[in-house]
Parts: sequence; structure tokens; C-alpha cells
Amino acid sequence: MKRTFFLSAFITTLSFTAYAQETAIPDTSQQQAPKPLKLNHAEPLYIDLIRDLGAHKGEKEWNIGAGMTDNLGYDRYEFLVEYEWAPIDRLGLEIEVPVSVYTTNSKDRRPEVNRPSDRIESLKLAAQYTFLVNKRFNTSMALGTITEFELTDLDRIRRDDVFQGFLFNPFLVAAKKWGSNFHSLIYTGPRVFNHFGHSGLETSYEINTSAHYMIPNSRNFVGLEVNKEMQGGHMDMVLRPQMRLVINEGLMIGIVTGIPVTKERERMSTFFRLIYEPGHKKH
Repeated sequence: MKRTFFLSAFITTLSFTAYAQETAIPDTSQQQAPKPLKLNHAEPLYIDLIRDLGAHKGEKEWNIGAGMTDNLGYDRYEFLVEYEWAPIDRLGLEIEVPVSVYTTNSKDRRPEVNRPSDRIESLKLAAQYTFLVNKRFNTSMALGTITEFELTDLDRIRRDDVFQGFLFNPFLVAAKKWGSNFHSLIYTGPRVFNHFGHSGLETSYEINTSAHYMIPNSRNFVGLEVNKEMQGGHMDMVLRPQMRLVINEGLMIGIVTGIPVTKERERMSTFFRLIYEPGHKKH
């Protein structure tokens, strides 16, 4: 069961890559064919997309993220590096490596029990294909899949297997532009985790919604992202007010604040994302 599920998840992600490589035929004609329609949608900053909806071939982006979360008895510092690119029109691929470092705080009386171990979280491979771009309704929709190969805690990596499991997350994205400057988006799908050495699968379901206001004649925006995860009859919800600022044509910074609706597991958090798009040109 474990091997079958592992292979199916891995093959699903790689199939997108294989399809891209087989169909990305160089254009040898002197006159380039017109690009397919792409609508401008505001992308959430915490749970971001694999690539812009309706991405054009050749687009690429580097992200460097850092954040801190107060998890009651300990603080979690998260860091990530990710690379996104579009090998063909409307197909986005991503590789990401997230890292978590934990420190105790003054509220924790048993730090050796409550504080998790530092770890490189996973190797994350993802793909997203935009199957609908509708100009009349200013709407784009995409299907995607994320496969994360979960790594062992750093203090156990010498005596345990490097990989402790994998997570499979198929998802649907739907985005709509309202008028000239208002944007909404929903990102939803199940998360299935297979922990090696344990019987059964852990499942949860996430619904992430966002609404943004894009400053006219710019790529700057302000907005609210709402992350909801349901597992075992319990739902965690975090409100994330955010803003994106353009530093220059290909460089932006995202600033996010996390406010949990219930404070059973965590308190306030912050997150910053540096976004670099090599070769970006203003349309």
C-alpha cells in the first residue's frame, strides 16, 4: 500500500514535467506566434501559486521567504527557497525547500518535551496547469498537484532514514477579477500524508481564500488571505493581512501578518517574501 501510493503520487507530479518536455518545441519561425490570453490576478503571498495563472512559456521566478510564529511554548522560524518556471504556455512547475528552526520562549516550562526538532521540512515538487482563461468573466482556473518528500529531524537523520514520509496534495484554483482593481481567489484541495512505518494515512482538507485590491497602474496590492485547514472534525483558521510592494520592475517584497482565529496552537506570526522575476517585462 505504501509503495503503491508513493509511486502514484510521484508519477502524477512528474507526468506534468514529462508532458512539458515533450511538447516544448522550439519556435524556428522568424515571426513569433501571439501569446495566449493571460489575465492579471493578485496572487496570495503565504500559500502562493505554483506560477501565475495562464503563465507564458519562459516565465520564471525566485522566492526567498522567512517568517516567525509564536506556537505558545516555543517559537518557530521558517525559511524557504523556491524556484518557479513555465516550460510551456499555461504550465507552471516549482521546486521548493522549506526549513524550520525552533526556539523555546519564557512561557515554556518543559522545553525539552514541547519544542520540536529543527529540520529541513521536505523536498517539494509541484505542477499547475491553467485550463481556463475567460476574458468575458475575467476568470481563470487551474488544476495542480504538490508532492512533498518529508525529511527526518536533523538530530535523528544519522540513525533514521532520510525520508520519513510523503505528502500528496492535489488542488483546484479559481480566480476572478472584479472591475479594474479588485481580485478574489480560492485554492482548495485534500492533503494526504503517508508516514513510513505507520499504518494508514493522515488526511486533511484545506480551503484558502483571498481578496486583494490592486493599486491602479502598478503591481502593488493590499489584501487579506484566509487559510483554513480541517482535520478530524477540527478546523484551524488564520487571517493573514498582507501587502506587496514593487521595488523595481523585476523585484517585489511581500509582507504578511498572521492572526489565528483560535489560539489553541499558535499566536501571532509574521512572514516576508522576496520575489525576483528574471527578465520580467512590463506588459
